[in-house]
Amino acid sequence: MIGVLFVCVENSARSQMAEGFLRKYAPHLNVQSAGTRPGVGISPSAVEAMREVGIDITGQYPKPLSDLSYGDSMVVNMGCMDGDSCPGLFVDSVTDWQIEDPHGRGIEEVRRIRDQIREKVILLQQELDA
Repeated sequence: MIGVLFVCVENSARSQMAEGFLRKYAPHLNVQSAGTRPGVGISPSAVEAMREVGIDITGQYPKPLSDLSYGDSMVVNMGCMDGDSCPGLFVDSVTDWQIEDPHGRGIEEVRRIRDQIREKVILLQQELDA
């Protein structure tokens, strides 16, 4: 089974939204998300934005990258705001999407970021299924 690991620093919004989308669009894939410095919970605005498109991520939680086995997985870095804990520094062969961090942004901005993530996930899913 193909694996995909979405990584960001806190694993509280971007990577969780990407995981939610890919789980919905490609349930046959092994999809995970993690962070280099996981937050304490999922961003409420990310939960709300995903709920608006019919995806429930309330059961997800931030996980440390070190807890996951990602050996053969494709690793997607959501975008790095903190050079000291950038996921790309810890993993070989990373695809970097450079998605803005929605932390502290209003719901309209979170929706825009959610939609950008959805577009990239759909392209990734098509690429993996080809």
